[in-house]
Amino acid sequence: MTPPDAPGSRWSDLDRPPLNAAALRRALVRPGGLWTSLDVVQRTGSTNTDLVASGGTEGAVLVAEEQSAGRGRLDRTWTAPARSGLFFSVLLTPGPAVPVARWGWLPLLAGVATATALSRAAGVDTALKWPNDLLVTVDGTERKTGGILAERAGDSVVVGIGLNVTLRADELPVPGAGSLALAGAQVLDRDPLLRAVLRSVEDWYGQWRAADGDPAACGLQDTYAAGCATLGRTVRAELPGGRALVGEAVAVDGDGRLVLATSEGVQEPVGAGDIVHLRPAE
Repeated sequence: MTPPDAPGSRWSDLDRPPLNAAALRRALVRPGGLWTSLDVVQRTGSTNTDLVASGGTEGAVLVAEEQSAGRGRLDRTWTAPARSGLFFSVLLTPGPAVPVARWGWLPLLAGVATATALSRAAGVDTALKWPNDLLVTVDGTERKTGGILAERAGDSVVVGIGLNVTLRADELPVPGAGSLALAGAQVLDRDPLLRAVLRSVEDWYGQWRAADGDPAACGLQDTYAAGCATLGRTVRAELPGGRALVGEAVAVDGDGRLVLATSEGVQEPVGAGDIVHLRPAE
């Protein structure tokens, strides 16, 4: 038996207790609900990779206490100490109700759902950086505390969410990172935070599907724009192929693309790329 204070023990850091998988299942998995299964593993490479390979059904949730090969957008790595955050993936099957052309809204939907849940459950203001970064304010500076990665898996989409919860300043992986703890969140218990986020995802996903994926009809497009810290700023879009585009972010269109107004007087939608905030919004 592993001693409770051994480095590999689930209880080696009493400030970071393990998730209660049984209680989470009781709270979230119910007849008629979206979530059909919820599993918590102690350590894995990537919850997205595992859920894609599982061939599971819609509503499967996989949570890892620690990820050794977590991935963000553009194949960036996502690492954090064990039990210091929420690292989980969900399997969604939007069709046939939602046309495939609208599935690109899923990571933005997950961002809105996570941000609104954290505002209510943790009492911390969370903004969205297009397309799918979650920002908090630490000492007056915007810091990335979470990210979302959506991947197609046959007729389904796996949406992975990573969220730094209790990371301390000396544990941050990069200078621009943050955590809920550093942002002064009122609640750092991961169990109620995960419940709040998953319930919020279920609510937004249900509204979006009921509207056949129309982001305007279900209020998703307006809610995303209201919480998007990118809009109103001058940004640089680093596009695939090495091209860069500088302009003011003026809108998120019906396809979820960021619309930039350039100095040439044209508005150009950006569907993929890395966005750098060059100056604060007015």
